[in-house]
Amino acid sequence: MAKPGTHSGASSRRRTPWFVELALIIVVALAVSAFIRAFVAQAFFIPSGSMEQTLEEDDWIVVSKLSTNFGTIDRGEVVVFSDPGTWLPNVQTSSNLVRQALEFVGVAPDPAEGDLVKRVIGVGGDTVACCNPKGQVTVNGTAVVENYLYPGNSPEDAPQGCSGEFKTSVPAGYLFVMGDHRSVSEDSRCHDGIEKFVPEDNLQGRTVAVIWPIDHWSLVSIPSAFDDVS
Repeated sequence: MAKPGTHSGASSRRRTPWFVELALIIVVALAVSAFIRAFVAQAFFIPSGSMEQTLEEDDWIVVSKLSTNFGTIDRGEVVVFSDPGTWLPNVQTSSNLVRQALEFVGVAPDPAEGDLVKRVIGVGGDTVACCNPKGQVTVNGTAVVENYLYPGNSPEDAPQGCSGEFKTSVPAGYLFVMGDHRSVSEDSRCHDGIEKFVPEDNLQGRTVAVIWPIDHWSLVSIPSAFDDVS
């Protein structure tokens, strides 16, 4: 029994200072955030209209990293990837305070990293062409009915300086990608040689949902347009 004026062993232990506890909480939170960002999911900001109307300019999306880390990439998926080298010559930093805060804690990516979002049209070993007599993109000779295109766009529409008509074979380990808003999307069609393809190692993940603004909230599914391609 403890004598009056003394404390038992448990109560006599010194309490950890509040600022040390706070520092530990911050470190753990940042570590969990980094783990989630690297292996599970991450938020990305859409800076342009190249994927309209699937993704609108200024949308925030969630990208799953599970398929790229542990699975395969399929045709039709909307993916985020880092610049293959020459796709984004002028990368700008963010001026939005909320976005800067998200970048600081690791929830959102730094725009200086140079990430893009497009739809996978062809994977390694595919032959992608545009267009057949009906004006459709074909993959391995099979026509793709692209009902996700921006209203008023046709499959062969392309921005100035890019070719809407092409036929190319995708090397193993690479992807051929295009934007849904074909007339403004500078994508695989706008580059030559190996630069037109996206290395699978550059993938950040697959887009699974639009989370902001609230009235744009939606799941981003994989279309059935490529089901008959073999």
